[in-house]
Amino acid sequence: MINTIIASNWLKGQKRWKEKKSGFVFLQVNVRQHLAFCFQHRAKICFSSCSEQPSMDIYMNFKTITLTLALGCGLMVNSGALAQTKKVEFPAASPACSIKQHVGLTDISIDYSRPSVKGRQIFGDVVPYDKVWRTGANQATKLVFSTPVKLNGTEIPAGTYALMTIPGKDQWTIIINKGSEQWGAYKYDQKADVARFKVTPVQIDRPIDTFTIEFNEIRDDSSLINLAWDKTVVPIKLEVSYVDKLLSEIKDVMASDAKEKPYFQSALFYFNHGQDLEQAKKWVDAALVERDAFYIAYLKAQILAKLGDKPGALAASKHSTELAEKANDPAYVRLNQVLQSGLQ
Repeated sequence: MINTIIASNWLKGQKRWKEKKSGFVFLQVNVRQHLAFCFQHRAKICFSSCSEQPSMDIYMNFKTITLTLALGCGLMVNSGALAQTKKVEFPAASPACSIKQHVGLTDISIDYSRPSVKGRQIFGDVVPYDKVWRTGANQATKLVFSTPVKLNGTEIPAGTYALMTIPGKDQWTIIINKGSEQWGAYKYDQKADVARFKVTPVQIDRPIDTFTIEFNEIRDDSSLINLAWDKTVVPIKLEVSYVDKLLSEIKDVMASDAKEKPYFQSALFYFNHGQDLEQAKKWVDAALVERDAFYIAYLKAQILAKLGDKPGALAASKHSTELAEKANDPAYVRLNQVLQSGLQ
């Protein structure tokens, strides 16, 4: 029985076998391939440095699986574990923030980083006047609009943009730029501007420590986007258009064979946006057939009052009051009282 074997120049396919008495395997290249070979032959392992002409000496011992094999496997396992070691994460000086807001039928998202005052003088120092600012920290602040919008009356197409600013003592310049993926404002290119407009900053008494972008005064077709830091707030008026789109959708669904139709919501939309009140009256009556609710009866009273039907409006309002009292809703009781006082 052959106890040990030496394999030379294995990688080049030159298989010259000799006997040798030893208990080690010298492994130089293609570690995985050679380890598999050793496993198959119950061999022991140690490593030597690679040479330009790869070779491998294998000494096999059929009787013993020794610790050197375990050490060889351990080297592979440990090297893999080291490669997968989790990177150490430290707190960011200016943490990233993402906000999303639905205004009308438009989705708006803003991605930015939030620096803090930390005892510094901000505008005119940390953020110089009359120079382009990334409007935050780190990556340039990113704006995404799902539909066309207006910012301070300036038309902005749907898309993804960088929000840049030029702070000033008395006026700020707001810049909407196509370079949404740039770091800071170092590569800012004015040729990529989509729009520029002026905004008057508002000074506040109570300082805001961490730079904040927020939506406020949200309505069906508008909102304010406030840029706030330290004692300065910069309001940007956002406007969206959705009436034409929604009118088309309402007409389509009302003309369809759908079993459930938005009668109340459609009547309310027509009333609020100066549309066909006679049509709104028909829809609110259909809504009352489905559900005799105080808020639906109140809308009917409003529609009839606007149409000049005071007796009908008064009757509908009294009915709404009765329903509101049963539902224990004092708010609608008061609303009806105000409406009735204007009708008498």
